Amino acid sequence: MKTHGRNAVLELLKTDKTIEKILIEKGAQGTLGKIFAEARKQNIRVQFVERAALDRECPDGRHQGVVAFTTDFRYADLRGLTGSAESLIVLCDGIEDVHNLGSILRVAECAGADGVVIPNAKGASVTDAVVRISAGAAEHIKVAKVSSVNYAIDELKQLGYWVYALEAGGESIYENRLTGKVALVVGGEDSGVKRLTREKCDKVLSLPLFGKVNSLNASVALGIAVYEVVRARLGK
Repeated sequence: MKTHGRNAVLELLKTDKTIEKILIEKGAQGTLGKIFAEARKQNIRVQFVERAALDRECPDGRHQGVVAFTTDFRYADLRGLTGSAESLIVLCDGIEDVHNLGSILRVAECAGADGVVIPNAKGASVTDAVVRISAGAAEHIKVAKVSSVNYAIDELKQLGYWVYALEAGGESIYENRLTGKVALVVGGEDSGVKRLTREKCDKVLSLPLFGKVNSLNASVALGIAVYEVVRARLGK
């Protein structure tokens, strides 16, 4: 759903609706600066674009330099994902591609994960495209949206979770028994898990690679990792 016009977007920012992103015209001033400041305060993703991009979103040309996108998808609270002694949570650190996020939701749901965590500002959100790509999994798994992945890691650690980053250069995932409360952090398509996030994790776990390509797609790597958690729980 789209909301356009300066006053309309300012009022939208006062509500509890989930705003996925805001497009603001490059070089624009005045009220748009106030919108940008408030969006940053709420950790809402902001993109500065040319006027032509806004015209495409609002053919009538009445956008006044700003368009906001909201979603009807109902996000869960982070603590609503936690609870059981054998819990699995997936955290997405900068997953921007909707196909990857949709696949991650599908993998996590199939493996019986308790939920997926995504950040407010940096990364893809649960859109109609993500729901479609997830093959309906988005309707059956809880997704929490948080101010930052690092905040979520701190919260989960306080609740007794072991947090593992899936990244190159760590211990082999096959040398670790992933039981109890487990949180897996999967990084973005190009940057991987960010350095500060890795440092917050209890361990960095890696998958052995024997081919000439030096990395796996994020959702593929996660699929292997979550089923290592399943294998450990089954006592195999």
